[in-house]
Amino acid sequence: MSLLPQSMKTARILIFFLLALCVAMVALPNSPATATIIEMHIKLRTWIHPFKNSSEWTVASFERTIPSNHTAIIICDMWDKHWCKGATTRVEGLARRMEPVLEQARAKSILIIHAPSETMPYYANTPGRLLAERAVKVDPPTAFTPMENEPPLPLDDNDGGCDTPGDKEYKAWSRETPLLKIEPGDVISDDGHEIYNVLRQHGIDTVLMMGVHANMCILNRSFGIRQLTKWGIHCILVRDLTDAMYNPASRPHVSHAAGTELVIEHIEKYWAPSLLSKGLLEQLSSSS
Repeated sequence: MSLLPQSMKTARILIFFLLALCVAMVALPNSPATATIIEMHIKLRTWIHPFKNSSEWTVASFERTIPSNHTAIIICDMWDKHWCKGATTRVEGLARRMEPVLEQARAKSILIIHAPSETMPYYANTPGRLLAERAVKVDPPTAFTPMENEPPLPLDDNDGGCDTPGDKEYKAWSRETPLLKIEPGDVISDDGHEIYNVLRQHGIDTVLMMGVHANMCILNRSFGIRQLTKWGIHCILVRDLTDAMYNPASRPHVSHAAGTELVIEHIEKYWAPSLLSKGLLEQLSSSS
């Protein structure tokens, strides 16, 4: 029986390894090795004072080009269950519309960060948690305050904002809703400094914020729009993939949808522009 020369054995092993690697890459189409980098030309909405001697606000739009690999999506507090039944129902609807956006975003090199606050024990030692915990630690810059004269929010949420009568506050959540997939390469964190570390490690300067609730967690979490803006990160709210905690029985006594729109308008005026997921999807899918 003839034996193959050692060099031929080594060559065969190398070929088998390369074939296995190719199969693995096909099995993970959204992995960093196969994701595509694109220039996204997105249309943003904001509010301006067109006449500087007037306090009148006017809605305005502008376009911005953002490299996908310099962009992250933060999914804020999309829990499996909320103490308010109305909020739980709306989160489920948001998640179903959100998931196709996340799939396209991954394929275009946008980093996905899952931020379901107060549920990190559920994700202990998972790959996504370890990515956040092991990110190179950097000190955030000295925070600046872009809007020292920001007025109060345009709605009253002091009652908790629940629009389903009889619901009482308690910690109902234990994880992110399973309607959203956590894929390899996704990050899991509810800590602002951890998330800032991840953003800087990946060279990310723009965050698309989606999730709940616009008048509470979206603005106020340690990874929320206010804090990230103060740290110099460009924030953009995906305005059709968010919701507010608002009870129409409270001021200004408008519908829940109208109350959410008022909070979005406030964010656009004082903190960050917004976009529609449809426009984002068009950019992501047109460059397939």
